[in-house]
Amino acid sequence: VQLQASGGGLVQAGGSLRLSCAASGSGFSINVMGWYRQAPGKQRDLVATLTSGGSTNFADSVMGRFTVSRDNAKNTVYLQMNSLKPEDTAVYYCNARVRYYSSYGEYQYWGQGTQVTVSS
Repeated sequence: VQLQASGGGLVQAGGSLRLSCAASGSGFSINVMGWYRQAPGKQRDLVATLTSGGSTNFADSVMGRFTVSRDNAKNTVYLQMNSLKPEDTAVYYCNARVRYYSSYGEYQYWGQGTQVTVSS
């Protein structure tokens, strides 16, 4: 499985950005897709996840401002970020947990990261 993320950039505080992450490959189904972020000098933290059943999980800091959605036909997850704040500045990483048809267990994959910078 390969994850290709896009959509980062520079935006002023209060603005919006949408991140996309497409999973490619074959022979698998996606259990969970989502986004994590890592600011300089900090650990990588959860932003939002979306399960195949439609359940979502958000970090408290983004609740009410960010939404996560998925296009199952395209194996793509989106993160819509509104009312951005300077503290949202980080590298955002796409994450997928998948199950292969031919094996047991769950496998985790990461995208390459996309920079989001919010200026004050």
